[in-house]
Amino acid sequence: MSAVVSEPRGGQSERELWRRVTKERDQAARAELVELYMPLARRMASRYAGISEPYDDLLQVASLGLLNAIDRFDASRGTPFAGFAKPTILGELKRYFRDKVWTVRVPRSVHDRLGRVEQATEKLTLELRRPPSAQELAEHLALEVGDVLEILEAQHNRRPLSLDAPPVGEDSDDASGAEWVGRPDGNFDLVDDRLAMESVLPTLDEREREVLRLRFVEELPQTEIAARIGCSQMQISRLLRRSLDRLREEAEGDPRLGEATAA
Repeated sequence: MSAVVSEPRGGQSERELWRRVTKERDQAARAELVELYMPLARRMASRYAGISEPYDDLLQVASLGLLNAIDRFDASRGTPFAGFAKPTILGELKRYFRDKVWTVRVPRSVHDRLGRVEQATEKLTLELRRPPSAQELAEHLALEVGDVLEILEAQHNRRPLSLDAPPVGEDSDDASGAEWVGRPDGNFDLVDDRLAMESVLPTLDEREREVLRLRFVEELPQTEIAARIGCSQMQISRLLRRSLDRLREEAEGDPRLGEATAA
């Protein structure tokens, strides 16, 4: 990008303006330098106009970058100011997009190409009288189709939807997103109880564990358990009571099972 600027007013050279700013902190000379290099700030702001923010807002950001560059520039080094100002203004613009506009962070390479893709989309839409495909955009911009698809995806998802917004493709009268977002599952508490129970079960013998499994896992009645084990229902009832009492005793020292066994 060229860095052509207008001539200073009042017949003073740019070098004299920099001397007055550096040595005397002359605000009038500073204002003249700002006016002198405003075309540079305008051109850099226009590069990103239309992506998601209006040009006037971007021009304000670019102007702030220009002011920062003027205040930090050391004219005694003899380097051109435009070469110093461009990275400063560009950094201010990118920082603005990152912190104020893009609530979803995207890679810098995607962000830098987004403006080109949007401009190409507008141009090809007019030429083709329809939205261009990803392949057509890739050919127009000399990019890979995958890169174009990534940029288009970032374009649609750079800002998250409100939880109060209806699901995509649904009517506005339908449930909001907050109603179909997952909620805490109360069964998670049972995981800890089960792990604690498994640590206590080894204290029971094989027959007692089998009776507990049939009663509380397969949920069989005591009569059917008695038929499977080969004993009376009364014996199964006593065995269950004895096993549960032992589990409660073991659980007294395990806080994970205190509430479960007390229920």
